[in-house]
Order: sequence, then structure tokens, then C-alpha cells
Amino acid sequence: MSASSNPATLNTPPEGKPLVTPRQLTLACVVLLALAWGFLPEFTVSVLSNIGLYALVAAGLVMLTGVGGMTSFGQAAFVGMGAYATAWICTSPTAAAWLGGAVGPALLPWAGLLLGLAFTFALAWMLGAVTLKLSGHYLPLCTIAWGLSLYYLLGNMDFLGGQTGITGVPPLVVAGLSLATPRALGVVIWAVLLLALWALHNLLDSREGRAIRALKGGRLMAESMGVDTARHRIKLFVLAALLAAVSGWLYAHLQRFVNPTPFNLNIGIELLFMAVVGGAGHLWGAVLGAALITLLKEKLQDVLPSLLGSSGNFEVIVFGLLMLFVLQRFSDGLWPTLARITRRWVRNDAARKAPALASKAPTVQLAQRTLPASGELLLQASDVSKRFGGLVANNAISMTLKAGEIHALIGPNGAGKSTFFNMISGVDDPTSGEVKLAGQPMAAKPSRAFAALGLGRTFQHVRLLGQRSVAENVALGAHLRAKRGWLAAMLRLDRAEEAALMAEARRQIERCGLGAHADTPAASLSLGQQRVVEIARALAGQPSVLLLDEPAAGLRHLEKRALSVLLSQLRAEGLGILVVEHDMEFVMNLADRITVLEFGTVIATGTPAEVQANPRVLEAYLGGADDELLEDAR
Repeated sequence: MSASSNPATLNTPPEGKPLVTPRQLTLACVVLLALAWGFLPEFTVSVLSNIGLYALVAAGLVMLTGVGGMTSFGQAAFVGMGAYATAWICTSPTAAAWLGGAVGPALLPWAGLLLGLAFTFALAWMLGAVTLKLSGHYLPLCTIAWGLSLYYLLGNMDFLGGQTGITGVPPLVVAGLSLATPRALGVVIWAVLLLALWALHNLLDSREGRAIRALKGGRLMAESMGVDTARHRIKLFVLAALLAAVSGWLYAHLQRFVNPTPFNLNIGIELLFMAVVGGAGHLWGAVLGAALITLLKEKLQDVLPSLLGSSGNFEVIVFGLLMLFVLQRFSDGLWPTLARITRRWVRNDAARKAPALASKAPTVQLAQRTLPASGELLLQASDVSKRFGGLVANNAISMTLKAGEIHALIGPNGAGKSTFFNMISGVDDPTSGEVKLAGQPMAAKPSRAFAALGLGRTFQHVRLLGQRSVAENVALGAHLRAKRGWLAAMLRLDRAEEAALMAEARRQIERCGLGAHADTPAASLSLGQQRVVEIARALAGQPSVLLLDEPAAGLRHLEKRALSVLLSQLRAEGLGILVVEHDMEFVMNLADRITVLEFGTVIATGTPAEVQANPRVLEAYLGGADDELLEDAR
């Protein structure tokens, strides 16, 4: 293996090249930009100001699309909301009459900001509540529909100036200083952008950030950890819309006039391109994408007419072809490629700092759950059936789980184990019958309600945030044990609680024997290790009921033995554990009771010895080919 591909040497700098951290590099770039700002040409300042405005919207799209997995082509309309709100309130006699002179001229733009944010919040929440229920290609198509609707609405309202727009928008005034020029207002634009990136970075590096990351491809898992994914999707949609509205507000006071043209669908597509080309999963990719596309458009508009000898929109064709090339060649965006190139000079301290931060004694206590007394009934399914049309997947299944016992659910493939597992964990509702958890009927309740009552689970097909560390994945399981929200995370007021969550995550990782992999990306682990990570994640929620779907699959002999010891220890602590498993030796040596399914119907229930002696199990389930295996398990 060459030095360039050896993980041990990736952070080794070339001779004479000092290592810097991302934070140091960011501060250096900000200082250089600040020092050069006063000496840059006016045109350059205008371009940089526009890049800052675009990047602010693209950062919201990174959160919405790249992190949250929701594609929107309509963000330009929210930019228009912010721009028109401040333009109207600053110039309309009607607005002046409403305010009654209570707000001076210097404060009118700030009143416009509040109006724009309030209107955008209400509109985005309403549109999100309707739009985000859609999935697949219907979601982006719907954003195109309301984006076009809002664009034409803005252009056809007489009190907003129609297609002509609103002129005479006043400049911003801060502490008596007029920000009438791009050079002055550009400082504010970039300050707002950097502040927004800082806040968004803090949000992603938090309990709520882990929930947001789980929205893209992991909603079922997140719900089972107690995350209200529907609410989080709407909140993320509103957050992106508010960032767009702030950009629109700044745009209106930079240009000093507003008309509908900059807020059409083409601009919405360009904004999404900026996020995707820069790197849809990376906040700084928004800045890179905005800079690249803005500069590219400027150059093409100058170069192409001189080359082709005629004017026209040729830059649109070339721009489209270049975008196709970039998206095909750099499917994850340009920021990850840039990060790989600079890895030899830029040191990533995140992995080094995480263990040190987690080792500090937490100053806050996470919510604790009192485990029930041994033998107490925890989970009860009574005559539960599930039908899919004419197919009966589960037929009147009854089962109980008590504190301090391990109950195994076995059966051949297609027996209905997974369907039953989903019904007693809130993923699906039974067609008939009743499920009770901790004595409470759970009909029509979502899986997060099951989690809130102390149910933790794993999945047949592993569901992890593959690019995040093992510690972050396990910390997601403790989501309901902490309370700090989005605003606290953005302002870093949740650090004590976050330290407690990470300490709990590492404690469960150590308990499950994966301490050496706590800071390793989950996707790099073997399948068996990933299943153990899921168990650690479930334990981080401090459950009283633990549902394990094929936990021993992919484990080697010693790993199975360690898992058996762990489950026995959990049983002794008072947990009720339901295990779905195909490994008969593992089940027979561990379970206190076993329920056997065949074609969705219970054919036997009892102790391991009773099940092994049951003729119907031997004949109908295990069959002659597996008789010897059953005898070995005895």
C-alpha cells in the first residue's frame, strides 16, 4: 500500500508543510477576506456579496436536501418572501399608516425583517405540513408547483408593484451608520452567512442533529428511537425557508429595488445546483457551490459572445453541460474531493477530541427509568392478526413477555415473525387484536410512543448512520433521555447534556465489547459488529423491553458467546427480552420460553425442553433435516 492510501499516513504532512485544523484554516480565510475587503474592486465586492446571499440559501438546502433528504426547487420563492416583505413595509403608505409612526425610518427595514420571517414561517409550516407527506418524485414536483405559484402571485399583486416591482427600498442603518453600498452591506452579508454556518454546524453536532441526519433513509429507525420524524422534517423545511427569507431581506436592501424576476423557478434550480455541486452533505459545500456557479455564470456571459460573435443565452447551454460533467464526475459534490486533496495539510481533530470530551464527568443527569420488578408483565399481545388483502400474515397470535426473562420467537422463513415484530413495536398496526405495553393499550400509536414507554429494538436488516461514528449512532438511542432543542443546540447551550449523552453512548459501547471502535464509522464494521452496535444503541435508551431481531446473525462463535453473556446479564438486571433468531443452538441455550410460528400461527409455546420434545415442531417446523441440529442443541 502506498503512503498516500495508507490510513496511518493520511494526516502526515509533506516535509516543511505544517498541519492546520479546519477551524484554524477557516479563521485564517475569514481574516484574509476581512483585511482585503477594503481594497477589492467594486465589481469584486458586488460578486462576493451575491455569493454570500446565494450561499445562505444553499446552506439551508444542504440541511434540507443533503442532510435531511428532502429535495426542494422552490427556495427562490422564500427568498422573494423576505425581499418583498421588507420592500413593502419600507415603501408602502398603507404599511406606514398601520404602523402609525411608531417605527422610525431607520427601523423600518428591521420591521420588514420581522414581517418577512413571520410570514415565511407561517407559509413554510403550512406548505411543509402538506408537501412533506409526499415521497419519491412527488415531493420535488410539488415544490416546483408551489414555487411557480408564489412567483406568479408576487408578479400579479398590484400593491407589490406587479411585474415592475417596488423601487426606493431604503438602505440598512446600524447604529447610525448607513449601509448603502455593497462594500458596507457585504460585510453584514458575510457576517450573517458565517454566523448561520456556525449555528448549523452546532445543530448538526448535537442530539437534534443526529435526529436530523436520520431523516435521510433512516426514518423507521429514528421513530423507533423516539424521534418525531414528521415534526423534524417540517422544522427543517421551515429552517431552510427562514434562511432563504433572510437572504431575500439582505438582497432587497443591497439592490434597493425588488421585482419577481430573481425569484423564478430557474433561480430555484440554480440554488439547488449550488448545494449539490458544492457537496449536498457539507455546509461549506454551499459556499463552494455558490462561488463556483456565480463566477462561472459571470465568466460565460463575458467570454461566449466574444467567441461566438453574437449575443444570446449560450451560457445556459454551456452551463448545463458543465453541470452534467460535474455531477457525473463528482457525484458527492466538489467539497469532499477538495477535502481529500487537502487532507495532507489539514488535520481533522474531531476524532481526537471526541474521546477526551466524553471522558469528562457529565455535569447533568440523563433521564433515568426504574426497571420493573422481576416477573412483572411488560408486553402482551392478545389474538393479534395481520392481513394484507387476502393474505393472512399473522393469525390470532397471543404472547407475553415478563421482566427478567428471555422469550424467543422462532419459525421458518415466511412464518410471520417480522410482521409480528413490527406490530408489537409500533411499526405496523394489527388488523385485529390488541397489544399492551406496560399495561397501556397501544392501538394506532407510533413506534416513538413505544420507545417512550421503554421499548428498545434492533432490526433484521441493520439500520445505522453508516458515515457517522459508532458513538454517534449509539447516542441516537438515548434521544428521549435528553430534552435540549434546536435553538439551544445552535447556540451551544446543550454542551453539558451532549457530554452526558456521549458518555452514556461510550458506556454502552464498552459494555457490548466494541470500545475500540467507538470513533470508527459504523459502515466500516463487519455485519456482526454492526448488529452489536444496534444492541448498544437500544440499550442507550435504558429500555425495560428489548426486542432483538436476529442479533446473532453474522457473529462468530466467540462473539455469540459474548452476546449470550450480555443478554443473560441484562435478564438478571430485570429486562424483558424478546429474541427472533434462526440459530437454534443460541436460542435453546439462552431462552426461558420459546414461541414457535408456522404460516403466521402459533404451533407451540413452552420451555426449550418442551419445544424440542413437541412432535409438531419436529415434524412441521424443524423437519427431518434439522432433527440432528435440534438434538445437538439439547
